Amino acid sequence: MSDILIVDDERDIRELIGDILEDEGFTTRLAGNSSEAMAEINAEPPALLILDIWLKDSKMDGIDILKAVKRDNPDIPVVIISGHGNIEIAVAAIKQGAYDFIEKPFNIDQLLVVIRRAMETSLLRRENNQLKRGEVKAAEMIGDSAAYRTLVSQLDKVTKSNGRVMLTGPAGAGKEVAARYIHGRSGRANAPFVTVNCAGVEPDMMETMLFGKESAQRGVEPGLLEQAHGGVVYFDEVADMPHGTQSKILRVLVDQQFTRVGGNDKVRVDLRVISSTNRDLQVEIAEGRFREELYHRLNVVPIAVPSLAERREDIPVLAQHFIEACNATQGLPLRELSEDAVALMQTMTWPGNVRQLKNLIERVLILGDGTGPIEARELPSDAAPGEDAEGRVVLSGTLATLPLREAREAFEREYLLTQINRFGGNISRTASFVGMERSALHRKLKSLGVVTSQKSGARVARVEDEIEQAS
Repeated sequence: MSDILIVDDERDIRELIGDILEDEGFTTRLAGNSSEAMAEINAEPPALLILDIWLKDSKMDGIDILKAVKRDNPDIPVVIISGHGNIEIAVAAIKQGAYDFIEKPFNIDQLLVVIRRAMETSLLRRENNQLKRGEVKAAEMIGDSAAYRTLVSQLDKVTKSNGRVMLTGPAGAGKEVAARYIHGRSGRANAPFVTVNCAGVEPDMMETMLFGKESAQRGVEPGLLEQAHGGVVYFDEVADMPHGTQSKILRVLVDQQFTRVGGNDKVRVDLRVISSTNRDLQVEIAEGRFREELYHRLNVVPIAVPSLAERREDIPVLAQHFIEACNATQGLPLRELSEDAVALMQTMTWPGNVRQLKNLIERVLILGDGTGPIEARELPSDAAPGEDAEGRVVLSGTLATLPLREAREAFEREYLLTQINRFGGNISRTASFVGMERSALHRKLKSLGVVTSQKSGARVARVEDEIEQAS
């Protein structure tokens, strides 16, 4: 997409403009009516369109072609030319999204100035889209745990389809990264990926943001759906979408078209929809906050994104990835992780999931001395709630009141539960770390009532009595 398409019903005019532009080093194509123009655009969208308003013997006039181009190829700048120009036509063209308006007979120098500026705009838009695509492709999944491998296997199955995907999981688990992974490996990878932050937009602004708007003063302002044409629109935390907007999005999913706020023309879009939520949408439906019809439209392929606690084995590789990313983007020190720091991070609680881990690593790199491996003592004080400022173990109130034998059993049970979950249920690795034979560890677990079970692709350990009480 690097040439200029010139559309004019007067052969002398279009050939004159073509010759002028060819002499300036541009590549051009010519069309004498609307049918030829649309055929050229559909065959290969140009970098710039020079368009006459009045086209004799054509099914569409210049405004109609302009509307079609802005609907299907909104990034193409359109320069309108006319021998019957007046302020009303200029306003109508700009309102429909034209880049500029030139009246015949035109000054060649003026024409070249406008075209060069329009071509610069086209180039910047293409470069911006390429940068966005680069960000999508760079959004790689990181990990090697069983839960991670299960997730990637499910994502790989949906990359080549256009099926709508619903990603569920706690906040910070990496749902948007998963959505970008799908897009970056799909047939739409070279098209836009547009995120709609449903929780971060005021309800009365949501429809304008999604559908865009039209006004006599500012012309056409495309919304996020129009910007995502040909690509993917990602509804982040879709449960927070205003109830009134939900019905309109449902209609877009059915018709693949909508009307801008303040406008009358239908805008057709080709979109793949990926959504995410950290809530139970069945509960939201039962309580009247989410439309059941929209849920069924969005939830064609449900995929659960595991929490960081369900993939503790991935913490070292994720942490090292964030260290390298902080070094590349912020110039922070490139440090290794000590074994004690890894061990502590794998036993911590992570309510903020992967996002919390990323923030913790950045914090340590900023506040640390920048030399040597990251040690456990450098982690935030709230990372080790079982120790006081002097490093002494602080007993909980319950543990401190138990006789020694019962306290020891309670500690051993909690310690082994933590280590087994840290190693994703791998008994051999757990036994090696705690310094026990595998068979001895099995006997100890049995005596303490600890069992392992399958969950989200990984084995997790729990206390047998708790399982019996819950069943």
